[in-house]
Amino acid sequence: PTRWSLRHSLFRKGYQLLDPYVTVSVDQVRVGQTSTKQKTNKPTYNEEFSATVTDGHQIELSVFHDTPIGYDDFVANCTLHFQDLLRSAAPSDTFEGW
Repeated sequence: PTRWSLRHSLFRKGYQLLDPYVTVSVDQVRVGQTSTKQKTNKPTYNEEFSATVTDGHQIELSVFHDTPIGYDDFVANCTLHFQDLLRSAAPSDTFEGW
C-alpha cells in the first residue's frame, strides 16, 4: 500500500490490507471496472474489457480501495500512451484482444 492509502490507518508502521479494484479508462472515458478483491495487497484479476477505440491516445489504470462509507480511496494509477505501445511493438505484433 502507498502512503496515500495508509493516511487513515491507525497502524502506520504495519501494512493495512486493502479491498482494491481497478478502473480502466481510455482518453478519460471509463470503459470498465474490475471486481473488488477483499483484504489483499496482491490482487489478481484476470478480467477482460472490450471497447472500440477510434483515434485513442491513452489508457489509464487506476487502483482504488473500496470503502464502506463515503468515497473510495485512491491508491495509485498508471497511464500508457497508445503511440508508445505501437512504437515499441514489432511489425508482426497486434493489439487486438490486448
